[in-house]
Amino acid sequence: MMIVSQQWMLSLEILALVFLLGTTFSLASTTKTNKNIKTIFMSPKIELNPGFVSNKVYYDVEFPRGHISLKSFNAELVDEAGNSIPLYQTYLHHWIVIRYHQPKNVTANSQSGIIFLRNNGFCQEDILGQYYGLGSETRRTNTYIPDPYGIEVGNPAEIPKGYVEKWLINVHAIDTRGVDDRVGCIECSCDLYNVTKDENGDALSPNYKGGLQCCPDNSKCKMRKGFLGPKKDLYLKYTVMWINWDVNFMVPVKVYIFDVTDTLKLSDKSNGMSIKHDCKVSVISKYYDLICLDV
Repeated sequence: MMIVSQQWMLSLEILALVFLLGTTFSLASTTKTNKNIKTIFMSPKIELNPGFVSNKVYYDVEFPRGHISLKSFNAELVDEAGNSIPLYQTYLHHWIVIRYHQPKNVTANSQSGIIFLRNNGFCQEDILGQYYGLGSETRRTNTYIPDPYGIEVGNPAEIPKGYVEKWLINVHAIDTRGVDDRVGCIECSCDLYNVTKDENGDALSPNYKGGLQCCPDNSKCKMRKGFLGPKKDLYLKYTVMWINWDVNFMVPVKVYIFDVTDTLKLSDKSNGMSIKHDCKVSVISKYYDLICLDV
């Protein structure tokens, strides 16, 4: 499975939009600004008790359909009333948005026959393959793409026969109410979560002191003695600005995500040059998390 690799969201990445010529719980609302359309969606409900972690993948989430141009995408954690959640209460470790094609004859949440559509970045396989997403530092980040440019999606000519285009969202949230060490919890220190094995049941390396493997879904960080608090129902609120595609007036762009730990390797195989990108995104995870604290 290609979605929840432990390496995905743990580094400083640079999102570059390179110009190239050539279901679920819903509170969706839509408005029009000039010719652009802005739609607000809510993810499925995320239930969190104090100190607990939610790291789930939601398939077939609500999203603008058809052949469209994406102009911007923004997301944040909110409560049932739509109020933003402070990071010192619930830390948004990461969120990612991925496009995929699914056979029409399977159930919505089935992974059978799915074709994942990664961005045009250089990292290997599934690493950093999302269209949008990072973590809590993305709040109030301007993602608007000026006219006449836009990210083209939903082109029927690119969807295989018998398939439909859909989107998924992965949300990793850490409730820090009442925890013994808030910074350690959001850095996923293994000793605070009492985790010694990875998601496959294999023992973690003694050198692995913290990271995504130590704060999986439904894990719990070390709490202060005697702390009690209610369960919270949260949602990822995501706002999409888009417009129907018009080949006569729009220029498609592609999304590239670069990783600072990418170790490019060149080799000569079968009289041809082989290029391999090896993005080691987990190397600077601790520093990445610390940067997000004051957002």
